Amino acid sequence: MNRPLRIALPSKGRMAEPAARLLLDAGIVFEQDGRRLRLPLPDHDLELLFARADDIPVWVEDRAVDCGIAGSNQVRESAVTVDERLALGFGRCRLVLAAPPEQGVRAVADLAGCRIATSYPRTIAAHLAAAGVTDATFIPISGSVELAPSLDAAEAIADLVSSGETLRQNGLAEIETILVSEAVLVAPHDLDATAEARVADLVVALRSVLAARPKRYLMLNAHDDDLARIVTLLPGIDAPTVLPLARNGMHAVHAVVDAAEVVRLLAPLKQAGASGILVLPIEHLIP
Repeated sequence: MNRPLRIALPSKGRMAEPAARLLLDAGIVFEQDGRRLRLPLPDHDLELLFARADDIPVWVEDRAVDCGIAGSNQVRESAVTVDERLALGFGRCRLVLAAPPEQGVRAVADLAGCRIATSYPRTIAAHLAAAGVTDATFIPISGSVELAPSLDAAEAIADLVSSGETLRQNGLAEIETILVSEAVLVAPHDLDATAEARVADLVVALRSVLAARPKRYLMLNAHDDDLARIVTLLPGIDAPTVLPLARNGMHAVHAVVDAAEVVRLLAPLKQAGASGILVLPIEHLIP
């Protein structure tokens, strides 16, 4: 591959900021001003391209870019043939069918002959067809889908939800979850060897950031008499690391712990005799 590795990122929407943050945390330093759609990064031998998330799976399949970040729902709706290399843990949502309770739609079979407002007609049509419903009509709407039933533009909708509160506020009840989605890193099938090696390196870097985010590095000092009791309090990835200090009768204890466990651990560690307790964020973690 004679050109830099091309990575496509969402230019706007709920995935744009966390996608950019993930690359920054992985050590790919850049500044995006919202106007530049192509951003060369010669120091990294990379080129970032910013696009609508809906378009990124198509760009990847066409090999216009070597990899990109998009929602798994967008990959499915695009009906492209790409490899999902890594689930990224953000942009989580559900694609659901919903309708006003007064429509009497309680199950997918009840949607026969109905109009369904959605931005995902291909995905919904395939799901309905698998359930034996082939005569529904799809009304393409890209925004404010929840309004369609109240305007008599459709009997039901299919849309992305996080908590489902927007559906409830608009008088809609969920019928069924079609799929659960999150942001994914996608790449074409059969990349050339050079590009494949670089995408694999990127996956390792991103995975190390994702693994590190929910963890903290905890360090403390312990008297030898208290050491055994302190070590039993620390779960660690494998086991805490215990190192002798220059001061006789003292050891340093290091452990990687869940961030959510830190508050619970501090008081018991202190009561067990720990001193000099220090908790640090972790940038990269490769178990």
